[in-house]
Amino acid sequence: MAEYRLYCFAQSGNAYRVALMLELIGADWEPVFVDFFAKGETRTPEYRSEINEMGEVPVLRHGDRTLTQSSVCLTWLARRSGQYLPQGEDEELEAWRWMVFDNQKVNGMLGPYRFLRNFAPKPGDPAVLAFLRGRAEAALAVVDKRLAGRPFLLGERPTIADVSMTAYLYYPAEEYGFDIAAQNPHVAAWLERMKALPGWAHPYDLMPGHPFKR
Repeated sequence: MAEYRLYCFAQSGNAYRVALMLELIGADWEPVFVDFFAKGETRTPEYRSEINEMGEVPVLRHGDRTLTQSSVCLTWLARRSGQYLPQGEDEELEAWRWMVFDNQKVNGMLGPYRFLRNFAPKPGDPAVLAFLRGRAEAALAVVDKRLAGRPFLLGERPTIADVSMTAYLYYPAEEYGFDIAAQNPHVAAWLERMKALPGWAHPYDLMPGHPFKR
């Protein structure tokens, strides 16, 4: 059995953050497929009692330790490996500032937008989709401006803030109906820098469940 086990599925950008981090630090890990769509596995009593009471992925297991919430998993993996770790209190707080912004405003809007557009049992309400897309595009503009003057979110080297921000940004443009990279040139250049890191892999190559089946 691998040292780490990650409960995940390919369409989850939240799980991708952790899967990517595991690859970047060269961890011995294996994915455990969670059938979110066909079986609604995360909503079952068994999953909530035995895997994650919050009914979500990712879930990271290492020996007797179980971690949930991607930001917690990234922080723990960075501290344990010494890689992609913010250095000092100021940088740690700055990393958390961008991770919170990411979870609330960037991928926090892109995730439900993409779900309603591609994977929901019924098509999303056009007004709701327009609202989510508008909020996501506004947040991405903030990130693009940030990256205009530095190669990574905190400066000259990547940290868990960068790993977090990639959550939904590598999924195909057709899943969004607009091209994130084309609209945000500094984000596009940063995504290429992230892709150049040893161990980088696409979410559909790292996690099971692609292609999508309802």
